[in-house]
Amino acid sequence: MLLIPAIDLKDGHCVRLKQGDMDQATVFSENPAEMARHWLEQGARRLHLVDLNGAFAGKPKNEAAVKAIIQAVRDFAAENEIDEVPVQLGGGIRDLDTIERYLNSGVSYIIIGTAAVKSPGFLADACSAFPGQIIVGIDAKDGKVATDGWSKLSGHDVVDLAQKFEGYGVEAIIYTDIGRDGMMGGVNIDATVALAKAVSIPVIASGGVHVLADVEALCAVEDEGIEGVICGRSIYEGTLDLLTAQERADELTGVYPYDEGVS
Repeated sequence: MLLIPAIDLKDGHCVRLKQGDMDQATVFSENPAEMARHWLEQGARRLHLVDLNGAFAGKPKNEAAVKAIIQAVRDFAAENEIDEVPVQLGGGIRDLDTIERYLNSGVSYIIIGTAAVKSPGFLADACSAFPGQIIVGIDAKDGKVATDGWSKLSGHDVVDLAQKFEGYGVEAIIYTDIGRDGMMGGVNIDATVALAKAVSIPVIASGGVHVLADVEALCAVEDEGIEGVICGRSIYEGTLDLLTAQERADELTGVYPYDEGVS
């Protein structure tokens, strides 16, 4: 079970939103690269970046911050003589040229969200052009998919859409319950498990992690196909200690950072 720190980028700063509301942004760092390094020092094995401005604008808006984070990841790996930690990035990615540019700059996985729902042909093309590097982000409330930075609810059913995207060849699904994101009220375990059971690709949970018990609850259902969980406000506000939580998750799932094949 991977605990994946979220670094949400707004105007070049590291922030957290409540339920996707750009007007409810709390700035946690004015230097996202330093924040990335902090999470690496706390044992993060993957980083989750979101260009919030890009998500609303429909095109990248925080590329400079992303590149600085990639450099911080590279520097950390070189200093500690370890493999680079994978970085996944979403927000405002609407064309293949942008995907290629980000992957060439050192991003490991591209997350496609709104564009996957509105332009499924684009998602299919992306999976074909960049196999193994495309993750789809499904944001939902009450079982229905949301788009446009969570500002619009579509009529699409989460499971139906996930199965369709799986057929395109996406690497994994990030499932966010937008009613819980940023609220630290606990993960929607039932909905996440239902989705994981419906597909054969890994599901990454997102939204609602608050305390260690939330991580333990996810570890208990990891075998259903839940690969990891994105941690945001909880690790920034200190209700969850990343290092302790990852060690506990490793203990519960029998995975250790230096086992062969674990990244």
